[in-house]
Amino acid sequence: METHRLSGKYAIAGLGMVVGVPEKELAKRKADLPGHPMLEHAIPSPVLDLSAKDLEAEAARRAIEDAGLSNKDIDGAVHVHGGPRSGRGVIEHMDAFPRMLGLPVNFYYHCGRGGGWGTIGIITALSFLELGLAKYVVIAGSREDWTRSHRRDVREQGVRGQVNLASVAGMWGPTFGRTAAAHDHSMFATRHRHEYGTTEEQFGAGAIQVRAWACKNPLALMYGRPATMEDYLASPMYIAPYHLMDMAVTTDGAVAFVLTSMERARDCPKPPVAVLGIGYGDAQGGQWWEGAAHYTRLPVAKAKEAAFGQAGIAIQDIDVAQFYDCFTAELILQLEDYGWCAKGEGGAYIEAGHIGPGGATPANTSGGLLSAYHLADMTGLSEAIFQLRGEAQERQVPNARISLVTGHGGEVFAPGMCSIHTSLVLGRP
Repeated sequence: METHRLSGKYAIAGLGMVVGVPEKELAKRKADLPGHPMLEHAIPSPVLDLSAKDLEAEAARRAIEDAGLSNKDIDGAVHVHGGPRSGRGVIEHMDAFPRMLGLPVNFYYHCGRGGGWGTIGIITALSFLELGLAKYVVIAGSREDWTRSHRRDVREQGVRGQVNLASVAGMWGPTFGRTAAAHDHSMFATRHRHEYGTTEEQFGAGAIQVRAWACKNPLALMYGRPATMEDYLASPMYIAPYHLMDMAVTTDGAVAFVLTSMERARDCPKPPVAVLGIGYGDAQGGQWWEGAAHYTRLPVAKAKEAAFGQAGIAIQDIDVAQFYDCFTAELILQLEDYGWCAKGEGGAYIEAGHIGPGGATPANTSGGLLSAYHLADMTGLSEAIFQLRGEAQERQVPNARISLVTGHGGEVFAPGMCSIHTSLVLGRP
């Protein structure tokens, strides 16, 4: 594949985020950690008087402020998402954060697919910057899943077929891994176990190590809830081989960031985070339906080749990885497919403790989708920015200069099996 070197020409100049934390939990954390900078991003959940649009507008406002800009500077805006939305969370073209904030934008549009929200937003926005149609673009995405799952009318009627496990799951509430998603994704785990002998304990090791990172992040839903293998094995079995701890949490929240040229970003108050490489893979080609091989890998190869080629890096140059971890098998598959270990060895690699605090491959340092907050790849993107700006507090990876952020998803069986993968390489200039 012919690659184009981005050479750090574009950068993220500002970050804004709001993440919902259950009200009583948030009060306790603020009392225990007065003035902790991460808690500046926390809001109480359920956010019954707010919608996803409100959360997104607040995140965008904070991103503009973080970049040292004013509303009048923003001339482009993008709402990123994974697919159609319904109910209170719907984002309208005419009633979204640019209008709510009064931004004088030249353009606003929606884009996204699966869990590649932020990366796809960057891919599209770069063309506007490159053509001189904008100088500062705000890219934002949001969810209000915790609130919708805790409203009485939703609990009684169900959320798009989700099963309410609040009574047995505590902090999870109705899980992201609703029956359909957990069933479809469990095929990856089941096939990997069949092909390579991956064990239940190896899936559990991934969940436990990501949880250990969450316990260093007071913004994470599972902060203060360390887990052991005994906890994992005792957690409810949802759809075999997945226990509840194998599945992503449900949260409210929004993330926004300002994308601009590196030249302009250097004039902003926060250290710029360079966009070094971007890749995209789509597995809808016919070869993915030949046998069961597609259940043991993700469409990483082309995405990695493009992103790493543009950035001019190799796997050993990655200081911290932010994998899309909707389920624990996705951690194993990505470690293998990117080349940290051979195919079939991902379970053993995780079991050896490599991705947790102190490990050789620090990954999902916020607590990821499994234990922190579920905002698609914006979870990993925001954490990469914190790490590269040296603002990750207790979970800071020393001398982090290059971070990988991945996205995953798309249609499951209509028509492709989790058919997309995005690779984003960010770095300190």
